[in-house]
Amino acid sequence: MSSPEIAGILEHSKELDRLRKEQEDVLVEINKMHKKLQATPELVEKSGDNSLSKLRHLYTLAKDLSENEVTVSNLLLSQLDALLPSGPPGQPRRRIEGSDQKRKRMKTDSEISRIPTNVRSQLEAYASLKGEQVAAKVTPDDADKDEWFVVKVLHFDKETREFEVLDEEPGDDDEGGGQRKYKLPVSSIIPFPKRNDPSSATDFPPRSQVLAVYPGTTALYKATVVNGHRKRKLEDYILEFDDDEEEGALPQRVVPFHKVVALPDGHRQ
Repeated sequence: MSSPEIAGILEHSKELDRLRKEQEDVLVEINKMHKKLQATPELVEKSGDNSLSKLRHLYTLAKDLSENEVTVSNLLLSQLDALLPSGPPGQPRRRIEGSDQKRKRMKTDSEISRIPTNVRSQLEAYASLKGEQVAAKVTPDDADKDEWFVVKVLHFDKETREFEVLDEEPGDDDEGGGQRKYKLPVSSIIPFPKRNDPSSATDFPPRSQVLAVYPGTTALYKATVVNGHRKRKLEDYILEFDDDEEEGALPQRVVPFHKVVALPDGHRQ
């Protein structure tokens, strides 16, 4: 075993320790936010409060750290497998039927067990979206702006962290002429508030920027909230969509609460 190989293993081990420490710190911050929201849930309804945005950022950070941990762990496993002897001298390695599948399963279970509890809960929440409609960013790499559409979730792969979705109503300019399937990362998916659970909807303050389904379509566009806090959770939003001018003014359009989501960070219009 050479010194560079040992140095590489030690370096990845240090990186693994750093990632786990950061995950622990993020989890502490998430728990603090949970306690804050449980103690004062009315805060999220106050104009200018960004508690939910902070919580979303923390969950995103926890997910990224977890994915990085899996990557580094796989690198360490590969390094160690390359250095371990294949078997005693003169003794051929025996192939045990099903051993590969068993190793894969054990590896996957080990990886999942190392994921923080809050992140595992998030993965379960993603998996529960099967059959639901969600907002999805289906933007070509060479596009100048983000394109979001309403799609149906077919499957969520917890190992690859990818959604398989179906665009049930592609536009008239779609060359395929029919429904299309996509595989998208979690960063390209935003769940809608549940139609039968108005409490899952956010009360956006007036002039908030949101992403909403344009009436009569399955496409989402950037819009500005006009009415702010609704008197009843079941009430619709009144929005002004960007680039929706009629006779020199932006018309105010009514959009159901379950078709409006927060504007993603870094949205390109």
